[in-house]
Amino acid sequence: MPAWRCGGGKGLAMATTADFLVKRLQQWGVRRIFGYPGDGINGIMGALERARQSIEFVQVRHEEMAAFMACAHAKYTGEVGVCLATSGPGAIHLLNGLYDAKNDHQPVVAIVGQQVLASLGGDYQQEVDLVSLFKDVAHEFDVMASSPAQVRHLVDRAMRTAQTQRSVCCLIIPKDVQEEPAVESPPHKHGTVHSGTGYCAPRVIPADADLDAAADILTPVRK
Repeated sequence: MPAWRCGGGKGLAMATTADFLVKRLQQWGVRRIFGYPGDGINGIMGALERARQSIEFVQVRHEEMAAFMACAHAKYTGEVGVCLATSGPGAIHLLNGLYDAKNDHQPVVAIVGQQVLASLGGDYQQEVDLVSLFKDVAHEFDVMASSPAQVRHLVDRAMRTAQTQRSVCCLIIPKDVQEEPAVESPPHKHGTVHSGTGYCAPRVIPADADLDAAADILTPVRK
Protein backbone atom coordinates (compact mmCIF):
# COMPACT_ATOMS: atom_id res chain seq x y z
CA MET A 1 0.00 0.00 0.00
CA PRO A 2 1.21 3.54 -0.67
CA ALA A 3 1.95 5.83 2.26
CA TRP A 4 0.23 8.83 0.67
CA ARG A 5 -3.49 9.48 0.92
CA CYS A 6 -5.96 11.53 -1.06
CA GLY A 7 -7.88 14.56 0.13
CA GLY A 8 -7.34 16.36 3.41
CA GLY A 9 -8.68 16.56 6.96
CA LYS A 10 -10.16 13.79 9.07
CA GLY A 11 -11.44 10.50 7.74
CA LEU A 12 -8.98 10.32 4.86
CA ALA A 13 -9.55 7.51 2.39
CA MET A 14 -6.68 5.37 1.16
CA ALA A 15 -5.64 6.49 -2.31
CA THR A 16 -7.18 4.57 -5.18
CA THR A 17 -5.49 3.34 -8.32
CA ALA A 18 -7.10 6.28 -10.13
CA ASP A 19 -5.47 8.68 -7.65
CA PHE A 20 -2.11 7.08 -8.34
CA LEU A 21 -2.72 7.28 -12.10
CA VAL A 22 -3.26 11.04 -11.86
CA LYS A 23 -0.25 11.43 -9.58
CA ARG A 24 1.99 9.48 -11.98
CA LEU A 25 0.86 11.57 -14.94
CA GLN A 26 1.79 14.69 -12.98
CA GLN A 27 5.24 13.23 -12.31
CA TRP A 28 5.62 12.99 -16.08
CA GLY A 29 4.83 16.70 -16.38
CA VAL A 30 1.20 16.42 -17.46
CA ARG A 31 -0.56 19.64 -16.49
CA ARG A 32 -3.80 19.32 -18.45
CA ILE A 33 -6.15 16.51 -19.51
CA PHE A 34 -8.90 16.89 -22.11
CA GLY A 35 -11.94 14.67 -21.75
CA TYR A 36 -15.61 14.02 -21.24
CA PRO A 37 -17.05 12.25 -18.15
CA GLY A 38 -18.80 8.89 -18.18
CA ASP A 39 -19.59 6.13 -15.73
CA GLY A 40 -16.73 4.00 -17.07
CA ILE A 41 -14.23 6.55 -15.73
CA ASN A 42 -15.95 7.64 -12.52
CA GLY A 43 -12.91 6.61 -10.51
CA ILE A 44 -10.58 8.73 -12.62
CA MET A 45 -12.97 11.69 -12.59
CA GLY A 46 -13.04 11.53 -8.79
CA ALA A 47 -9.25 11.47 -8.70
CA LEU A 48 -9.06 14.50 -10.99
CA GLU A 49 -11.47 16.38 -8.75
CA ARG A 50 -9.31 15.61 -5.72
CA ALA A 51 -6.21 16.78 -7.61
CA ARG A 52 -7.86 19.85 -9.18
CA GLN A 53 -5.39 22.25 -7.55
CA SER A 54 -2.45 20.68 -9.40
CA ILE A 55 -3.83 19.34 -12.69
CA GLU A 56 -6.44 20.86 -15.00
CA PHE A 57 -9.31 18.87 -16.46
CA VAL A 58 -10.72 20.49 -19.60
CA GLN A 59 -14.24 19.18 -20.15
CA VAL A 60 -15.19 19.19 -23.83
CA ARG A 61 -18.57 18.94 -25.54
CA HIS A 62 -17.71 15.64 -27.27
CA GLU A 63 -14.97 13.03 -26.89
CA GLU A 64 -13.79 13.60 -30.45
CA MET A 65 -12.82 17.14 -29.49
CA ALA A 66 -10.82 15.84 -26.52
CA ALA A 67 -8.57 13.88 -28.88
CA PHE A 68 -8.19 16.81 -31.30
CA MET A 69 -7.36 19.13 -28.39
CA ALA A 70 -4.78 16.70 -27.04
CA CYS A 71 -3.19 16.59 -30.50
CA ALA A 72 -3.18 20.40 -30.72
CA HIS A 73 -1.68 20.61 -27.23
CA ALA A 74 1.16 18.34 -28.36
CA LYS A 75 1.72 20.42 -31.51
CA TYR A 76 1.85 23.80 -29.79
CA THR A 77 3.65 22.88 -26.57
CA GLY A 78 5.91 19.99 -27.53
CA GLU A 79 4.47 18.05 -24.57
CA VAL A 80 2.53 14.81 -24.60
CA GLY A 81 -1.19 15.48 -25.07
CA VAL A 82 -3.51 13.44 -22.86
CA CYS A 83 -7.19 12.75 -23.51
CA LEU A 84 -9.74 10.84 -21.43
CA ALA A 85 -12.98 9.06 -22.34
CA THR A 86 -15.31 6.45 -20.93
CA SER A 87 -15.69 2.92 -22.24
CA GLY A 88 -17.69 1.81 -25.26
CA PRO A 89 -19.16 4.75 -27.23
CA GLY A 90 -16.96 7.36 -25.54
CA ALA A 91 -13.81 5.50 -26.45
CA ILE A 92 -14.96 5.06 -30.05
CA HIS A 93 -15.53 8.81 -30.37
CA LEU A 94 -11.82 9.45 -29.71
CA LEU A 95 -10.70 7.78 -32.93
CA ASN A 96 -10.94 10.69 -35.38
CA GLY A 97 -8.78 12.94 -33.25
CA LEU A 98 -6.32 10.15 -32.49
CA TYR A 99 -5.84 9.42 -36.18
CA ASP A 100 -5.11 13.12 -36.67
CA ALA A 101 -2.34 12.78 -34.08
CA LYS A 102 -1.07 9.55 -35.63
CA ASN A 103 -0.88 11.00 -39.13
CA ASP A 104 0.87 14.15 -37.88
CA HIS A 105 3.26 12.12 -35.68
CA GLN A 106 2.20 13.83 -32.46
CA PRO A 107 2.69 12.27 -28.99
CA VAL A 108 -0.74 11.65 -27.50
CA VAL A 109 -1.82 9.29 -24.73
CA ALA A 110 -5.48 8.22 -24.65
CA ILE A 111 -6.79 6.95 -21.32
CA VAL A 112 -10.09 5.11 -21.57
CA GLY A 113 -12.33 3.25 -19.17
CA GLN A 114 -13.69 -0.27 -19.51
CA GLN A 115 -16.40 -2.34 -17.87
CA VAL A 116 -15.43 -4.30 -14.75
CA LEU A 117 -13.11 -7.22 -15.42
CA ALA A 118 -15.62 -9.86 -14.30
CA SER A 119 -18.13 -8.73 -16.95
CA LEU A 120 -15.78 -8.87 -19.94
CA GLY A 121 -16.70 -11.50 -22.47
CA GLY A 122 -20.31 -11.54 -21.27
CA ASP A 123 -21.68 -9.09 -23.86
CA TYR A 124 -22.28 -6.62 -21.05
CA GLN A 125 -23.82 -3.19 -21.67
CA GLN A 126 -21.53 -1.04 -23.85
CA GLU A 127 -18.80 -3.68 -23.78
CA VAL A 128 -16.37 -3.11 -26.64
CA ASP A 129 -13.11 -4.92 -27.39
CA LEU A 130 -11.08 -1.77 -26.82
CA VAL A 131 -7.65 -3.34 -27.30
CA SER A 132 -8.69 -4.40 -30.82
CA LEU A 133 -10.40 -1.07 -31.45
CA PHE A 134 -7.24 0.96 -30.77
CA LYS A 135 -4.76 -1.54 -32.23
CA ASP A 136 -4.30 0.35 -35.50
CA VAL A 137 -4.15 3.93 -34.26
CA ALA A 138 -2.09 3.08 -31.15
CA HIS A 139 -0.17 0.01 -32.26
CA GLU A 140 3.06 1.17 -30.57
CA PHE A 141 1.38 0.85 -27.16
CA ASP A 142 -2.17 -0.40 -26.58
CA VAL A 143 -2.67 -2.17 -23.24
CA MET A 144 -5.45 -2.84 -20.72
CA ALA A 145 -4.59 -2.91 -17.02
CA SER A 146 -5.91 -5.84 -15.01
CA SER A 147 -4.17 -5.08 -11.71
CA PRO A 148 -3.29 -1.92 -9.73
CA ALA A 149 0.34 -3.08 -9.65
CA GLN A 150 0.54 -2.61 -13.44
CA VAL A 151 -0.45 1.03 -13.51
CA ARG A 152 2.96 2.47 -12.67
CA HIS A 153 4.82 0.82 -15.52
CA LEU A 154 1.90 1.14 -17.94
CA VAL A 155 1.79 4.92 -17.46
CA ASP A 156 5.59 5.10 -17.72
CA ARG A 157 5.67 3.05 -20.92
CA ALA A 158 2.77 4.93 -22.51
CA MET A 159 4.33 8.33 -21.83
CA ARG A 160 7.82 7.26 -22.85
CA THR A 161 6.64 5.50 -26.02
CA ALA A 162 4.57 8.51 -27.06
CA GLN A 163 7.68 10.69 -26.79
CA THR A 164 10.23 8.34 -28.34
CA GLN A 165 8.02 7.21 -31.23
CA ARG A 166 6.02 10.44 -31.58
CA SER A 167 2.95 8.27 -31.63
CA VAL A 168 -0.47 7.66 -30.14
CA CYS A 169 -0.59 5.34 -27.11
CA CYS A 170 -3.66 3.91 -25.40
CA LEU A 171 -4.07 2.88 -21.77
CA ILE A 172 -7.31 1.09 -20.86
CA ILE A 173 -8.32 0.90 -17.19
CA PRO A 174 -11.44 -1.05 -16.13
CA LYS A 175 -13.84 0.51 -13.62
CA ASP A 176 -13.04 -1.86 -10.79
CA VAL A 177 -9.28 -1.46 -11.22
CA GLN A 178 -9.67 2.34 -10.98
CA GLU A 179 -11.36 2.01 -7.60
CA GLU A 180 -9.02 -0.54 -6.02
CA PRO A 181 -6.41 0.60 -3.47
CA ALA A 182 -3.34 1.98 -5.18
CA VAL A 183 -0.10 0.05 -5.45
CA GLU A 184 2.51 2.76 -5.79
CA SER A 185 5.41 0.34 -6.28
CA PRO A 186 5.09 -3.26 -7.52
CA PRO A 187 6.48 -5.93 -5.17
CA HIS A 188 10.13 -6.88 -5.63
CA LYS A 189 9.70 -10.43 -6.80
CA HIS A 190 9.94 -12.53 -9.95
CA GLY A 191 7.48 -11.59 -12.66
CA THR A 192 7.13 -7.90 -11.79
CA VAL A 193 8.20 -4.85 -13.78
CA HIS A 194 9.75 -1.70 -12.33
CA SER A 195 10.05 1.56 -14.23
CA GLY A 196 10.70 5.25 -13.70
CA THR A 197 9.69 8.64 -15.04
CA GLY A 198 11.58 10.92 -17.39
CA TYR A 199 12.88 10.85 -20.95
CA CYS A 200 15.89 12.59 -22.51
CA ALA A 201 15.76 12.85 -26.27
CA PRO A 202 18.97 11.63 -27.97
CA ARG A 203 21.05 13.89 -30.15
CA VAL A 204 21.10 12.33 -33.61
CA ILE A 205 24.04 13.34 -35.83
CA PRO A 206 24.19 12.30 -39.52
CA ALA A 207 27.17 10.33 -40.77
CA ASP A 208 29.90 12.37 -42.46
CA ALA A 209 29.20 10.72 -45.81
CA ASP A 210 25.54 11.77 -45.63
CA LEU A 211 26.50 15.35 -44.75
CA ASP A 212 28.92 15.47 -47.68
CA ALA A 213 26.26 14.14 -50.03
CA ALA A 214 23.76 16.76 -48.83
CA ALA A 215 26.40 19.50 -49.24
CA ASP A 216 27.07 18.39 -52.83
CA ILE A 217 23.37 18.67 -53.64
CA LEU A 218 22.92 22.07 -51.98
CA THR A 219 26.16 23.66 -53.19
CA PRO A 220 25.76 25.42 -56.57
CA VAL A 221 27.86 23.98 -59.35
CA ARG A 222 30.49 26.48 -60.45
CA LYS A 223 31.67 26.54 -64.03
